Amino acid sequence: MRNGRPAAGRLARGQSGAMARSSLDDLQEALGYRFRNPELLLEALTHTSFVRESIGAVRDNEQFEFLGDSVLNFLVSVRLADAYPDGPEGKLSRARAGLVSAAHFAEVAKQLDLGSYLRLGRGEEKTDGRSKPALLANSLEALVAALFRDGGLEAARAFVERFVLHPNLGEDAGELFPMDFKSALQERLQAGHMAPAEYRVTTETGPEHEKLFTVEVNAGQVGTAQGTGRSKKAAEQRAAELLLEQLNGKARDSG
Repeated sequence: MRNGRPAAGRLARGQSGAMARSSLDDLQEALGYRFRNPELLLEALTHTSFVRESIGAVRDNEQFEFLGDSVLNFLVSVRLADAYPDGPEGKLSRARAGLVSAAHFAEVAKQLDLGSYLRLGRGEEKTDGRSKPALLANSLEALVAALFRDGGLEAARAFVERFVLHPNLGEDAGELFPMDFKSALQERLQAGHMAPAEYRVTTETGPEHEKLFTVEVNAGQVGTAQGTGRSKKAAEQRAAELLLEQLNGKARDSG
């Protein structure tokens, strides 16, 4: 394992197409959950391309994707409602959309190195299927369904709390219900006939599932600022917000 995460490339196929037991053990260790019925986990990791090339009865993960999508939406909705009891429906819906987006699921799957455990057909292997965001996102949904089938709602909830949501969700209002500071900064610069701002990541710290990004925004002679967030997007927004505050402060001083 690397940094507490399963190492890539441990997928092994026997003549029956079954995954090596060590791989299942490594993944379950990373999940912090031991399946009573490992066949459910195996099904969640089986892409339809693998089934098409298999002999005998092998189930793909498409039905689990369908179920996992519903379980994730429900659990995230409940958690948001609990964290923000006075939150308006529109804002909560937008926050949920970000938390259950394919892009977010793909990132979570990458943190778990889920791609290295998938059972893929030869065509998907040749086209780097283990790194495809859509395929990873679908596999994460299937994994949540497998957890739900094996351990009930609490097993799925524990996974969502640990990997999909941040434990301090109630303190993340700025990230969940953000003002678009990047657009506001861009409009401010355009109004002054200035070049658009440029953003770059300066540091990444922390473990994969709790990584913090620091981004610097550079607006030329206008100035620079640095922001930190749990995603690159959030860090960019924070940097833009801070630079806007600098500009507003200069405007007040000059006035």
